[in-house]
Amino acid sequence: MSMRLDYNAQSPDLVKKFVEFSVYAHKASIETTIIDLINIRASQINGCAFCVDMHSKEATIHGERPLRLYHIAVWRESPLFNDRERAALEWTEALTTLPAHGVPQDIFQRVSEHLTGKELSDLTFCIMAINAWNRISVGFGAVPGSMDKAYGLTKANLS
Repeated sequence: MSMRLDYNAQSPDLVKKFVEFSVYAHKASIETTIIDLINIRASQINGCAFCVDMHSKEATIHGERPLRLYHIAVWRESPLFNDRERAALEWTEALTTLPAHGVPQDIFQRVSEHLTGKELSDLTFCIMAINAWNRISVGFGAVPGSMDKAYGLTKANLS
């Protein structure tokens, strides 16, 4: 199985700038644990096997517990996430699925109870980044695990 198109070879300058954007967004005010959770959740919603694989391995390397990874898809019913993580996951789902009439005010209010304005803004940029990566990976058929060595993900010991 191979990728449909090597977007990095076709658009190297755009990829470089987008990687820079993504790295910068992830250095903002949102903690790595939450970034890992939102990357996985958005990727699940978007059906991006490459990104679910990659970000599950990253989260493992960052010390995330396996059971919490299994529960991301059912975070609403799971007792394993704190209020701040739940707020981030709810905002991720709202922005990833974008309801026809926008994000309801009640969701914004709930999320705003657990994140400052800066954090909510920074989180939004992180969600934008993962959704864009999902679209690139799904569109061009990125193969799960194919970049593990290059991205240092083999140390997750998940194959």
